[in-house]
Amino acid sequence: MHRRLAIFSHQVLTKSNHLRTVSSATFLYSQTNPLNPLANGFIVYRLLSFTPMHRRAPDPDDPSNLMKEDGVSVCSQMWIENFREPDRVVTNLTSYLRRFELWVLAYQKVCADDMGAYMPRSSIQRSALEDLLSLRNAVLDSRFKWGARLEFYIKSPKDKTDYQSLSKRKIRAILTTTQPAPFQDKIVQEVLFMILEPMYEARFSQKSFAFRPGRNAHTVLRVIRRSFAGYLWYIKGDLSTVLDGMKVGLVINALMRDVRDKKIIDLLKAALVTPIITSKVDDGEKKKKKKRKYQKKRVLAEDEPKPDPYWLETFFGFAPEEAEKVPSWGHCGILGPLMANICLDELDRWMEGKIKEFYHPSKSDVIWNSPEGEAEQGNTSWPEFVPTSGPDKTRKMDYIRYGGHILIGVRGPRADAATLRKQLIDFCDQKYMLKLDNESLPIEHITKGIMFLDHVLCRRVVYPTLRYTATGGKIISEKGVGTLLSVTASLKQCIKQFRKLNFLKGDRDPDPQPCFRMFHATQAHTNAQMNKFLSTIVEWYRYADNRKKVVNFCSYILRGSLAKLYAAKYKLRSRAKVYKIGSRDLDLPLKEKKGTSPEYQNLLRMGLVESIDRIQYTRMSLVPETDYTPFPNSWRPDHEKALLEYIRLDDPKTLEEQRSCINEQGLISPQDYISMLVWNYKRNSILVDWLSSVKNDGSIVGRDHQLLLGSSEQNHGHVNEEEVEDDEIIKVAHI
Repeated sequence: MHRRLAIFSHQVLTKSNHLRTVSSATFLYSQTNPLNPLANGFIVYRLLSFTPMHRRAPDPDDPSNLMKEDGVSVCSQMWIENFREPDRVVTNLTSYLRRFELWVLAYQKVCADDMGAYMPRSSIQRSALEDLLSLRNAVLDSRFKWGARLEFYIKSPKDKTDYQSLSKRKIRAILTTTQPAPFQDKIVQEVLFMILEPMYEARFSQKSFAFRPGRNAHTVLRVIRRSFAGYLWYIKGDLSTVLDGMKVGLVINALMRDVRDKKIIDLLKAALVTPIITSKVDDGEKKKKKKRKYQKKRVLAEDEPKPDPYWLETFFGFAPEEAEKVPSWGHCGILGPLMANICLDELDRWMEGKIKEFYHPSKSDVIWNSPEGEAEQGNTSWPEFVPTSGPDKTRKMDYIRYGGHILIGVRGPRADAATLRKQLIDFCDQKYMLKLDNESLPIEHITKGIMFLDHVLCRRVVYPTLRYTATGGKIISEKGVGTLLSVTASLKQCIKQFRKLNFLKGDRDPDPQPCFRMFHATQAHTNAQMNKFLSTIVEWYRYADNRKKVVNFCSYILRGSLAKLYAAKYKLRSRAKVYKIGSRDLDLPLKEKKGTSPEYQNLLRMGLVESIDRIQYTRMSLVPETDYTPFPNSWRPDHEKALLEYIRLDDPKTLEEQRSCINEQGLISPQDYISMLVWNYKRNSILVDWLSSVKNDGSIVGRDHQLLLGSSEQNHGHVNEEEVEDDEIIKVAHI
């Protein structure tokens, strides 16, 4: 039987064309040992388990074959192209709309926002890629509709609803009530945002700072501290009604200044025109008050993102008035802030022209006396120091915009500020159809204090001692008079925000109130939450002159609020008893009235109990100092610096300029440097050999020759050729 099995295997191996991969050694072993059951069994196992190895042809229907590059590299190339030619009119953006890599990248970003976890490209299922491809084709063929409620090309991975089996009542509720933006709408918005953002970031004015990457409220405060010193009159305007929406024609006209692609324009126009379905609220119906029932803690699903922690929600309540409103235009979603900046960029450009027209330098002004007005300020120790004396002063103005709020500083008579306000009202009426009046654009003097981003801009008069060298080398010291721009955090606004969050009660003598939101949390968790909030407050008031004072006040309010909470929770009746047991920093456990028990310390030593963090910044000396780091005039975000540097180095003109500069300064080229190094090495080797021979012959060597011999032996006598060549190569590489 074993012989028959070996013969059968031999016939199969010789006749089959698909089994040529079986090793010949195994086959010869079975022939020479036909009665070996192990060998014959192994052959049968190989025969039955063998699968022919063919290289599969790429599936033309597989959407993953459309991804030739990585989506991030495509976006990087778009940024580079737009920053290389920022003023060109773009006529063909549909080619980027066809790139499937951008759609996959948008899908990953939306999934991360929707599910709270990043999805790698390798884990995206083929069915999701096919649905994503159908969505892309629908957008390109103009079959896509914004705000679809029942017809989806692609759904969220966590959406398990079967819309075909829904009842009529549920379908009616979906079609008539307010619903979140569909998943496919967010993907289309992300793709359009990735295409439009690099194009407009290269064009936007440097005077706008809201809703832009690399710019925030801190950037505004630092620019104000650097550029707004010496201004007497300030115009503060609120154009936030523009952020609520504009006429579609005005928005499309602003877009068509730079974009001439019909597909992109039609998509954005449809997003603005398509109505949003909202729930109808009947004011006549009065809802009955229901008794509050005990609710169990809701357990989050696996793919559900975690809500914001309590400290972050509290800090969001501290958002300044200028940052509270985010543009939401139709079905634009994340495109709303970008489109608002596109429309308001015309105002920024108009104001830049007015700044150049208004500027009149004065030769007697030691600060702004250059034709461009960008000269560095006189006193380097105080960059914002502006002398107040002098009959003739430079007339100058500056402008900054954060979202829909603008701030204009004027150095000159008040009549100039009034003329500028009238021109600004006319411009907003003609361009945006926005009716403004003198009350919405007040003119205020610096001595009254101007509130912007919850910081007060005011002026301090200082009398510094100015030392300078006169003609003849004589050092002269004299008293000067000047002003410093003070940027201080508004304590009044801070109290208002705390009152809004129910941490305070009363106006004149604010009294802390217990934060009952943390009643069921442990003392360690509660203290940790408040410390995170205080750390964020410290960072927010980083550039305020009164940083120590305002942070110490916030720490006092939060510590008093926690003390009242613990007094109610542990039945200690007063804050004094809480401070007596838990110490001033509330870092001791409050589970017993008489103090800490030894059992608690043992559990703490074994790591079975959470360690309680002390409340930070209980003393003013613990608060960090104000950051007075000077802000450069030509400041740009880091990503823009990297882009401009890459473009400059990639330009062949840069290499030619460097070569011409080398020739003008009489420097040598790298090739000449290598030749010189080789010549010096050979010369030193010959010199060392000659001096060694002189020394060995016993000849009389002078003092100079001995020094030369010693230095040559020290530098070159004990170094082999390979080490010298490596060192010279490293030097050339550094050049």
